[in-house]
Amino acid sequence: MLARNQQISPPEVLQTVESEEEIDLTRWIEAFRRRKKLLFVVLGAVMAMSILFYLITPKKYQASTTIQIERKMASVVSAESLMSVESYADAQSFYPTQYKLLESRGLAERVVQDLRLADDPIFNPKRGELAAGGEPEEISVDDDERAVGDLAKRLLDRLNVKPVRNTRLVEIAYRAPKPELAARVANGVAQAYIDWGIELRSATVGRASGFLSSQIEELKQEIQDKESELQAYSRSTDIVALDPNSNVVMQRLEALNRDYTAAMSTRIEKEAEYYSLVNAPKDTVADTFSAGLVPQLRRELLLLQQEYAKNLNTYKPEWPAMQELKANIEKSRQNLDETVDQMVDEARKSANTDYQTALRRERSLRDELATQKANAMQLNSAAVEYRNLQVEVSTRRQLLDDLLRKQSETGVAGRLQGTGSSNVVIVDRALVPKSAFRPSLKRNIALGLVLGLMLGIGAVLGVELLDRSLHTPDDIERVLGLPVLGVIPDVAQLAGGYGYGYGYGAVGKKKPRGSRKKAKDAKTADARPITVELLPHDNPRVAAAEAYRTVRTSVLLSSAGGLHSVVITSATPSEGKTALSANLAIVLAQLGQDVLLVDADMRKARLHELFKVSNRKGLVNHLASDADADEIIQKTDVPGLYLVPAGPAPPNPSELLSSKKMREFVEMVKDRFDYVVFDSPPVLAVTDASVLGTLVDGTILCIAAGQVTRDAAEGAIDRMSIGNVHLLGAVLNKFQAKSEGYRGYRYQRYADVEEEKGEG
Repeated sequence: MLARNQQISPPEVLQTVESEEEIDLTRWIEAFRRRKKLLFVVLGAVMAMSILFYLITPKKYQASTTIQIERKMASVVSAESLMSVESYADAQSFYPTQYKLLESRGLAERVVQDLRLADDPIFNPKRGELAAGGEPEEISVDDDERAVGDLAKRLLDRLNVKPVRNTRLVEIAYRAPKPELAARVANGVAQAYIDWGIELRSATVGRASGFLSSQIEELKQEIQDKESELQAYSRSTDIVALDPNSNVVMQRLEALNRDYTAAMSTRIEKEAEYYSLVNAPKDTVADTFSAGLVPQLRRELLLLQQEYAKNLNTYKPEWPAMQELKANIEKSRQNLDETVDQMVDEARKSANTDYQTALRRERSLRDELATQKANAMQLNSAAVEYRNLQVEVSTRRQLLDDLLRKQSETGVAGRLQGTGSSNVVIVDRALVPKSAFRPSLKRNIALGLVLGLMLGIGAVLGVELLDRSLHTPDDIERVLGLPVLGVIPDVAQLAGGYGYGYGYGAVGKKKPRGSRKKAKDAKTADARPITVELLPHDNPRVAAAEAYRTVRTSVLLSSAGGLHSVVITSATPSEGKTALSANLAIVLAQLGQDVLLVDADMRKARLHELFKVSNRKGLVNHLASDADADEIIQKTDVPGLYLVPAGPAPPNPSELLSSKKMREFVEMVKDRFDYVVFDSPPVLAVTDASVLGTLVDGTILCIAAGQVTRDAAEGAIDRMSIGNVHLLGAVLNKFQAKSEGYRGYRYQRYADVEEEKGEG
């Protein structure tokens, strides 16, 4: 045996720990590769839910009707104005009103009543239940109106009014569980809207016609009364004719009568205009008398609303710019409403002023006419009275002719409305749809794919952020700042069929292909089961054995002055430190050197079981009694490898390891053997490893991939740093090669090649 007296100097500086807050793209790529099963599971679950949602969702059919809306400003005074159409710019304020009318409850109630939807069991399931045998209840008028309102609300919930951009076309779409009902309601809404407009215009014309008719009847009665009075006066005074050219008073009276007739006509016209403005909608009055101001304000409001709706796709409503834009919209709407109210008030006040002026003029002329009549009566009461009666009759006849002409024009307008003429035209009637509008399999799959990917990526990121364990060599170098001396693959995962044996699970070779006779011979063979701890000795050509030889090389090169004694430990139990200790000792012995493996884990000794040696005497006997060192050193089946078992379990392992006799034992075995490997307990469990670390050339931390958290590993490193332990590096054990990205692929490929060589 060779003596070793050199002093081993520790390495200068460990690798700097990388900050965890830095974005490491490679780390996240490897994380997604490692957890791709989770991503696919979440994606598959969401896709399955989207398809299931498609299968269980009731089908909805949509039918669309396209109409064209032209704006007309109808007047009850002139029939020609009924056919006038305003410019497109002025119509900007008109169309939003029409869109709201299409979505109004009043129009929906008309559709419900026109199509008798209350009796449709598909649209109104309650009526279907009643038809199936339910007991009818007494329904009051209020209940009936409430029921119609509820049905109208149900109709509006499924109705969609969509203007076609930059056109005067409007698309009316309705969704229903049956295709026939969808087409029927869509066409019904369009037709009800047309009929409603016709009825509104007819009502306006009717009100004007009624007013003119009442005035005409009054004039006819007045003319009849005046003519009767004239005839009676003529008979009583024996007046047959009267020449006004010969009498100045009569000429003045005639002039006053003409003025009075004109004033009366003006008063009636102003009165008609005033009441027309009172009954007309505010928007119509404001558009007529604002000289383009109100349409301009409406266009500005519409532009602001379009800008707000467009910006909603980019900004949230709470965004200051959006709040300011919304305030501008409210201010513009308030300004529009105030302007409309102001214009309407001014127009009605102006019309009322004109009406009152005409009325006062009429009364003034009537008073003047009465005065003139009195004067005429003084001169020639009979002649003047007769002439006055003639003038009154003539005046009323002229006024009657004027009103009859206007009534005729109104009648033409009424007959035009009676023909069903409208400013709304149905361009395309709704057809019965052949396929369902909702649900859509393509849409559900697309949404499921997007949502599944988002949730899957979120799940992977969440699990990765919550996972504090160390998986790859990069994790050890980045988080712990330790050099990785080697990576031991998970033997149970390798293609050769090896698994963890004693302490890890039984391990056996993959059954070779052959006849039943070979299998029977294999069963009868007297061979102990192969364990992972002895792989470099029993199966030196497998990838795991080569990984241990890589660790051997790294350990021997980890110190410039040479390294001859090392402690193997771990942060927590069951990380494979005993397997690492045994296999590292084996591969060191395979170099032709004398190697001593010391079981310093007195609390849970296992090395004597692995190498099938006696544990009656061991390290405990040497430290606690007078057992000689030669008595506890036992030769193993591995050439060049010797073992010191732990011996009986002592009550005070830490005190024994920190004793002077232990230091003397370490110095003695370092002189007698080329390499000495100590298997020690976990660092966080007890202080044994820290005590041993101060007696040897270096310590190796065994880390089980995916099992040990970074906090535990950092705690173990901190504890060893406090004890001034020379930490050589870490060995990543139980590495899952198939789940660790490109690095895992490299290890797996190497394992496959080595196994092929072994089989060859």
